[in-house]
Amino acid sequence: MIWEVYQKLLTTYGKQYWWPAETPFEVCIGAILTQNTNWQNVEKAIQNLKKHDITTPEKILTTPTHKLQLLIKPAGFYKQKSQYLKNLSAFLLQNKNIENLKKENTETLRKKLLKVKGIGKETADSILLYALDKEIFVIDAYTKRLFHRLKITKKENENYDKLRQLVEKSFKEHNATLEDYKEFHALIVKHCKEKCRKKPTCENCSLENLCMIK
Repeated sequence: MIWEVYQKLLTTYGKQYWWPAETPFEVCIGAILTQNTNWQNVEKAIQNLKKHDITTPEKILTTPTHKLQLLIKPAGFYKQKSQYLKNLSAFLLQNKNIENLKKENTETLRKKLLKVKGIGKETADSILLYALDKEIFVIDAYTKRLFHRLKITKKENENYDKLRQLVEKSFKEHNATLEDYKEFHALIVKHCKEKCRKKPTCENCSLENLCMIK
């Protein structure tokens, strides 16, 4: 059923080409900044960083904390996130940066990322998928909501890794590509913003025949 959901969403909305970023490091920045806020706020913070040419791990680390906090303030929780950005930047430099990390095993790399303060499972998997091109699925609140309504899961707060592995098992069975992993996550976000909201708009929904909330 998971693959069927993906195909229906892809037919409905087309490719999303997510994550919107100019470099892999910008993806990493976005993955940190998007915690507990919406993407519009993240874009404002990223634009501030770009205006001041703070777009590399080295520059994040050498920027005074108070200045970094001011620039990323639109994304909220700016005191915490400024430190998280520095933590991640230090990690990337310690590991000889992003291109070197791409060579590592996915699960090994995931464990390393999760040891960095400020990086939880969703953030780590976003970095792995979109910045490091690893075939791993990102689970967010939209995915949990959609899968619960489709009765793919029994509860909306399903265990993160259990749900991730459920998607990955289905995708491997259908010989999914890296692009499929990226597109499915993006399409779920798109669908849940437009149709499967907290208060759903079910009329003309492409998943209507699969949905159990009626």
